[in-house]
Amino acid sequence: MTITRKHTNQRMSRIVVHNDTIYLCGQVCKDATQGIKEQTQTMLDKVDGLLAEANSDKYHILSATVYISDMKYFAQMNEVWDAWVPEGHAPARACVEAAMARPELLVEVSVTAAVKQD
Repeated sequence: MTITRKHTNQRMSRIVVHNDTIYLCGQVCKDATQGIKEQTQTMLDKVDGLLAEANSDKYHILSATVYISDMKYFAQMNEVWDAWVPEGHAPARACVEAAMARPELLVEVSVTAAVKQD
């Protein structure tokens, strides 16, 4: 059994790889002063970067849990999500309304992906 942890502190690791499965900690936006579309896009950009670092990409996402501060943002968040997810590669996904760590945060995602096989 192999477990690799990256960007680890006392509380969490941003990336954990167990055998050929990648687990990302919850990702939020780059700038919480922006609206839901911008927050969603920069959050997904961060996911792209972490997956690349772990030898994966959005084509290899197995599942995602999206946390949204208010379901009134659901359709706008999905516009960005749907444009980001490659056709034919949609992961298993859940989306739930949740209180966020800071009130200005509108969306967060937790992702599990497979390592790309070279």
